Amino acid sequence: MKVIQEKLPASQVGLEIEVPADVTQKAYDDTVRKLARTVNLPGFRKGKVPKQILIQRLGPNRIKASVLEDLIDDSLKAAIAQENIEALGNFQLKSSFDDLISAYKPGEAFTFKAAVDVPATVSLNSYKGLSFKAEKSEYDPADLDEFLTQKQRELATLVPVEDRAAQMGDVAIADYEGRYVNDAGEEEADIIPGTQAEDFSLDLEEGKFIPGFVDGFVGMKPEETKKFTVTFPEDYGNEEMAGKQVSFTVTLKELKSRELPKLDDEFASEATNEEFETLAAWQESLEAQLKENAEISTKNSVRRYLLEQLAANNSAELPEVSVNEEITAVLTQQMMEFSRMGIDVNRIFTKDMIPKLRETARPEAEQRLSNSLILTEIAKVEKIEIDTDKFNERLEEAKAELQEGFDEERLQEAIKEELTIDATLDWLEEQSEIEFVPAGTLEAEEAEAADEEE
Repeated sequence: MKVIQEKLPASQVGLEIEVPADVTQKAYDDTVRKLARTVNLPGFRKGKVPKQILIQRLGPNRIKASVLEDLIDDSLKAAIAQENIEALGNFQLKSSFDDLISAYKPGEAFTFKAAVDVPATVSLNSYKGLSFKAEKSEYDPADLDEFLTQKQRELATLVPVEDRAAQMGDVAIADYEGRYVNDAGEEEADIIPGTQAEDFSLDLEEGKFIPGFVDGFVGMKPEETKKFTVTFPEDYGNEEMAGKQVSFTVTLKELKSRELPKLDDEFASEATNEEFETLAAWQESLEAQLKENAEISTKNSVRRYLLEQLAANNSAELPEVSVNEEITAVLTQQMMEFSRMGIDVNRIFTKDMIPKLRETARPEAEQRLSNSLILTEIAKVEKIEIDTDKFNERLEEAKAELQEGFDEERLQEAIKEELTIDATLDWLEEQSEIEFVPAGTLEAEEAEAADEEE
């Protein structure tokens, strides 16, 4: 069998396959015999239809189509084996099937074209000594104070207020309704859908609602009704209301203040369900956790910008079959996250929405797959090995989480890949020149650049 290979984009190999004349004849004869045994024709017993009658009744093109379905599949498998091609998934026929039916003649050589996905090709150009910026998160004792203050607020006792006006920090129970303000500065008659509530509990704190809304309650007393106008932000989620002026009519029905509990051992025990008996022990644990969170944030930032550098300096040609598998993995992960949040995934991942969701997930899937392939290739080149004890520990953890119904061989391969990528990232970090900047610096620059681009 004559086979001509051609390298195609998207990690494919094109094949031009010439099937010998004797093979095309044998395939034809075998198909006719099979049809004669299986086809039911009026006036003939099953399996007793004469060859010429069969061809006449079914038509030569239908016969040839049946021949080619098996001939192409068998010839492609033979060509892949002959050329030692590591094919992934199914092949794609590049020749028109109708044209092939017309061109096919039993007993003559037959040529067709197809393409197969092959493992990704990774091109490593530069990955040592990379230079980039990353954000460094630092532990701030003020974060601990803020956390404890928030816990105090959560466990605070709400005390009715009757002898003063509302002020920031209070809790207001109110009715309200909103109406658009027209260009003439007049309030329209209709209430805007979604801007009406009764006995609504509102924390009088900055950032709790659109700018100006909370401020409108300050100075009000219980049973008082008041009107004030606010302007919705230009980037408000409801596009119809974005940038619009809305007049709110509010009635303050109740006003309450928070009586904060004391920061003592009793508070620590109550706030942590008796996990910590003393405030000092809880504070020590919280401080350690916040410091660890800062380290994790710094590490995530380093890896994010390191991966960006790798993607800019190296490349991977991705087979479509692998991209589709990664898209499925991305969507599966999203489904699991939604389920943990209590969201009904059946309302999101509908049959009609799946194609759109897959297309939306494609960029992330391609980037994840490309990153993984580049890192795996670097690990091979640099002979980076994983720690055996860490592997065994991670394997036992995974088994305990899965409990049953898993393929241990596949699980081991997945963990090995995970730890290899992790070790490679650590190795690359050691090889890189990193300039650390305060947390939020780079994200602010990116947001500003995005705004300018828009």
